[in-house]
Amino acid sequence: MGRRPLREAAETKTASTRHWVVLVASAALEAVWAIALKESHGFTVPAPSVVFFIANPISMFGLGYAMRGLPVSVAYAIWTGLGAALTVGASFLLGTESPSAPKLLFLAGIIGCVIGLKFAKEPGQDGDPDPDPGASSAPDPGRATEPSPTPTSTPRRPGRG
Repeated sequence: MGRRPLREAAETKTASTRHWVVLVASAALEAVWAIALKESHGFTVPAPSVVFFIANPISMFGLGYAMRGLPVSVAYAIWTGLGAALTVGASFLLGTESPSAPKLLFLAGIIGCVIGLKFAKEPGQDGDPDPDPGASSAPDPGRATEPSPTPTSTPRRPGRG
């Protein structure tokens, strides 16, 4: 009986890892389709156009799958940030853009933010304190409370029902 929570925890961890792997792969495909879009010259060059039309929906479906196990704010931010960073890096490697100190600095910033989102915890997760520890649904017995407002009725005019 005691093994059920352990198995569920292991399955959840595996599912979560799977969502992260698919998210990173989808971000890599985002870089692929972005470069293919540039190289297609407005879909006038067939090979990169085909690459775009294959990589784009696979990337989108992967993002959708990742969002089944990750918060949308984290999944989308990482997908766009990592995809952008990989696109810039690929542009440097392909020679279509030249790296500079500011570009590399800001690229490192994007990557740092993506890593931060990966390791950021939700409030209340793993013993983290409540986001507002002073807030409570129960009234404080030592604190005076104001009377709740009562609705006022408006007098009826004669002749109106």
